[in-house]
Amino acid sequence: MDGLHLTADLYDCQCPAAWLVDAQALAALCNQAVADAGLTRMHDSWVPFPGHNGLPGGVTGVVLLAESHVAIHTWPELGHVTLDVYVCNFSDDNSAKAQQVVDTLVGALQPRRCQHQRLQRGSLQTGQGTAAGLPR
Repeated sequence: MDGLHLTADLYDCQCPAAWLVDAQALAALCNQAVADAGLTRMHDSWVPFPGHNGLPGGVTGVVLLAESHVAIHTWPELGHVTLDVYVCNFSDDNSAKAQQVVDTLVGALQPRRCQHQRLQRGSLQTGQGTAAGLPR
């Protein structure tokens, strides 16, 4: 279950407005980023949220991958996006592909400020962490 989990919090995005409010447009953007990176899309699901005070609502979406997932949430009233890309490296090292998806989406969404985090997961073979029922 060794894998890489990347997150990005995007602030004040300067992208086309449709990518923050239109589930179909955001799905196309994310699915293209996944395909271009060479990851395997299994299914995707997108939920548009109703707006308030005359403003359009955001979108939450997920692309389920054979390698794991891409999740994205938008707040168009703020111009903010949260992005989550996790890939397992069970049979191949997919880390560069995960980074490519993040780089593509951050580039497309054009935030004025971005906060990234990188987490290696499932490192039991190196002695970092434990799982239920396994010795330390």
